Amino acid sequence: MAVRKLVTVVEEIHQEGGRAVEPAARIAVVAAVIDNPWAGQGFVEDLAPGIEATASDVGALLAPRVLEALGAPAEAYGKAAIVGLDGEVEHGSALIHTLKFGDHFRRAASATTLLPAVEKRAAAGTVFDIPLKHITDATIRSHHQSVEVRLADAPHPGEIVVALAAAAQGRPQQRLAPLSSEQ
Repeated sequence: MAVRKLVTVVEEIHQEGGRAVEPAARIAVVAAVIDNPWAGQGFVEDLAPGIEATASDVGALLAPRVLEALGAPAEAYGKAAIVGLDGEVEHGSALIHTLKFGDHFRRAASATTLLPAVEKRAAAGTVFDIPLKHITDATIRSHHQSVEVRLADAPHPGEIVVALAAAAQGRPQQRLAPLSSEQ
C-alpha cells in the first residue's frame, strides 16, 4: 500500500442554535490518500488480490488514528472511499466494504453495527459527506449525522481517498424522540 499523505481534521462545535454545547461536540476524520491498487489495469474481474494486499493495512492505519484524534470514546462512526477519475467506484467499495477493513475500526471503538459509508468517483478537491451512525445501535436517531470533508489535491486520477470518521456524541442540541416512540 502506497500512502501519499494522511489528513486529520477535528471539528469542535461550541455553540448550536444560539446555545452553548457543553462539553463541545467533537468529530474527527482521518483520511489516507493511497494508490489505487487496480489503476492502469483496465477492467479487473477479480478484485480479491488488491483487497487482500490493501484493505486490512489501510484499516489498521486509520482506526487508531481517528480515535486518537477524537480524544474521547467514539459514539458514532462512518467511512468513505473517493476514487480518482481513472478508477471505478467498485475499487473504493472493494476496500471499505470488507471485514478486513472495517473490523479494525469496530474493534478499536468497541462497536457492533455496520459502518455507514459514502463512496464515489471524483476529481481532486471534491466535497464528500461521511455519514455517521451510533456504534452499537443504528436506530439511535441522535447519532445520525454527517461530516463534510474536502481534500484540495486528492484524489489524483490513480488514487483513492479512504477515510474514517468518529464522533464523541450525537448531534449538538438533538431533541428528536426515540424511534421507539413511533412504533
